Amino acid sequence: MTTRYRLHYAPDNASLIIRLVLEELGQPYKTVLVDRKQRAHKSPDYLRLNPQGLIPVLETPDGPVFETGAILLWLADRHGALAPLVGTPERAPFLKWLFFTANTVHVAMRMTFYPDQYIGPDTQLQRALRCHMQGVLPQHLDALEEMAAQQPGWFGATSPSVLDFYVACLMRWMVLYPQEGSGWFSIGNWPHLKAMAARLEPCGSVQSAIDAEGLGPTPFTAPQYARPPEGSAT
Repeated sequence: MTTRYRLHYAPDNASLIIRLVLEELGQPYKTVLVDRKQRAHKSPDYLRLNPQGLIPVLETPDGPVFETGAILLWLADRHGALAPLVGTPERAPFLKWLFFTANTVHVAMRMTFYPDQYIGPDTQLQRALRCHMQGVLPQHLDALEEMAAQQPGWFGATSPSVLDFYVACLMRWMVLYPQEGSGWFSIGNWPHLKAMAARLEPCGSVQSAIDAEGLGPTPFTAPQYARPPEGSAT
């Protein structure tokens, strides 16, 4: 098969979500390691692909695509899988929850992990922002839990969607980080989301990602810090 995609990735970063979806779609792809320790994501070459200097970037026949939600939607539409099709009644609710996850949940998580990027060098302000967002994030997950309980067919169902992989990865990182203050989050508080994560773990796509990025045997339901064969997760 022709390799149409190049995934610029760092182990156990947001690029993991894209890897999982590429694997689930059965699409051949190549990976390009972005060495975070060397700040390769801020290099001129990388900034030409993503001027924001964030991971991931997916090089496609249509050019480089960045922003996790945008890549997921592009892949789902290009391959007609892992999301409701355009024109179906399920499309609108799927889109609003995908963008809620990308624009609200993911951003709140980043504020918890990297408060200095949002509030500056004042450590007291950083702690205040982190504490606030750790109070807000469970409310966002409550909303996703309620949606999963309704079994809409495109989230928390027997067949996964791009949104399943997205939310499962976010919950993984909430368990593990921030390293100096993990323990604030327990996946067991959201049983429908935990059940969704458990259904994903035996998937071939997840097993491939486990091997590629050193995620451990239960990357979503009982996460361990990644031990990648190349690169660094932090």
